[in-house]
Amino acid sequence: MPNPVSRRSFLQQSAVTTGALAAAGELPAADQKTSRRPNVLFIMTDQQRYDCVAANGNGIIKTPHLDALATQSANFSRAFVQAPVCVPARASFFTGRYAHAHRNRVNYTPIDRRTVLLPARLREAGFQTALIGKLHLFYYHPPSSENAQKTGFDIVELHDGTHRTDRWSDYARWRNKHDPRRDVYYRELAKDVPDLAANLKPGTNPYRSAIDEQYTDTTWTGDRTRAALRQMAKADQPFFLYSSFWKPHSPFEVPVPFDSLYNDVDFELPRPESLEDIERLPLPLQKLILRGNKPPYDMDRAKLNWIYRSYYASITHIDREVGRILQTLKETGQAENTIVVFASDHGDQLLEHGLMGKNVFFEASVRVPLMVRLPGRIQPGQYDELVETIDVLPTLMELCGLPIPEDCHGRSLSPLIAEKAGDYTPRDAVHSENIIPEVITGGSLDFEFVPGQGIKGIRHPDAKMIRTDRWKYNYYPEGFAELYDLKNDPHEQHNLANDPARAVTVAELKGRILDWLITATETDQIAKKWMV
Repeated sequence: MPNPVSRRSFLQQSAVTTGALAAAGELPAADQKTSRRPNVLFIMTDQQRYDCVAANGNGIIKTPHLDALATQSANFSRAFVQAPVCVPARASFFTGRYAHAHRNRVNYTPIDRRTVLLPARLREAGFQTALIGKLHLFYYHPPSSENAQKTGFDIVELHDGTHRTDRWSDYARWRNKHDPRRDVYYRELAKDVPDLAANLKPGTNPYRSAIDEQYTDTTWTGDRTRAALRQMAKADQPFFLYSSFWKPHSPFEVPVPFDSLYNDVDFELPRPESLEDIERLPLPLQKLILRGNKPPYDMDRAKLNWIYRSYYASITHIDREVGRILQTLKETGQAENTIVVFASDHGDQLLEHGLMGKNVFFEASVRVPLMVRLPGRIQPGQYDELVETIDVLPTLMELCGLPIPEDCHGRSLSPLIAEKAGDYTPRDAVHSENIIPEVITGGSLDFEFVPGQGIKGIRHPDAKMIRTDRWKYNYYPEGFAELYDLKNDPHEQHNLANDPARAVTVAELKGRILDWLITATETDQIAKKWMV
């Protein structure tokens, strides 16, 4: 990890303007010359694990463009989401607030309309704002482009990526106009389409997509992001562009030629979990993992290997698009004055602990890639501090010379990563929270919330996590708990919550969760006239 260079904070008072910074010599020459705040290009993937970037230590995955970005960025090795599920996690990114404060707890639950999100704050400060791809965060229903604009975006080309949202998808409309195979659903597999299945050779990836790569939502998101970049770079005002990919989220369809990239790889798969293993977990986790008519915990290992091949292939497809986007940014002449953020909203268990997907506090779900680049302002390198994804919003606001909102729970990382770094107090713990088991219905799932009873008899308010350098403690209502010694048990296999020898540690961490819940929203509870 690089050693930050000490300096006074370049934003002692959050209302300092770009002009004042330039006059004080705090902005680089390029900013002084243009008198323009830096642009922001925020690239997000969905359900991408931290360890699925080659630069983060994965010797198998092919991510050359993300690797290059990592070498140019502050690359955070221990960034954690504040909720391991899409909508609450994205709400935390865009508010800088913990989930129990912004109160968006379940997918497709609208956020409070009074909540001011990052794009709205930047638009108010004079930025052009655009969304390309998946928002999955709503003030209003339905999830349409028009309603997405109410979250602060001037330009919206939306694709939330499921059958039930396709009627509002700009991608779906575009594909219906351009793809000769528009009658085939874009998540369909080649093996399930008769004329394609007849020509598949033995050994073909069973998750090969039925549609051509040029018509996939991954390629569409990349193409439309580049078009938006070229358009926005022509204006005199700075821009905020949120480029949001659906993948590598399941289902695992992947187009030619990416489908065969990892055909020769036999992955080191998670250890098989028996029913007895799962039944030793806290009851809320058991209910989540064993939901549905056929829980996948004992999935065929050959099938799981193909899922890994396809998951990795989807990330390599995204990597190509990221490379093209960054090349377009360079061609517009804006690369030196653009903050580039790359992150994912949460990870994926990929059958670790018997679970596909997320919603839990295991590292595979809550730890994500996070890179921040700004040439001449940010010191590239690997940063091993514990950080939370709510730290992204205040970091961007400070780097743009804008006031950090009073109700923001995150800490700006600028004093840590800026070239003229200042005082930064590292976190000694990070937090996450989620409704476990998940509220979800459809097909074989009937996990509705019943007031006074919770979900399947599991009471809520929801589960809470605290993770320190060594320990992770997860507390569930009605006394269920987990304690993992990450130093000696990095794969979280041995729950020590009921070990008498760890009673002091449990009491301390449980108390810290209580203190966090009490103090996190303190600024929300004090009238502004009393604030200093």
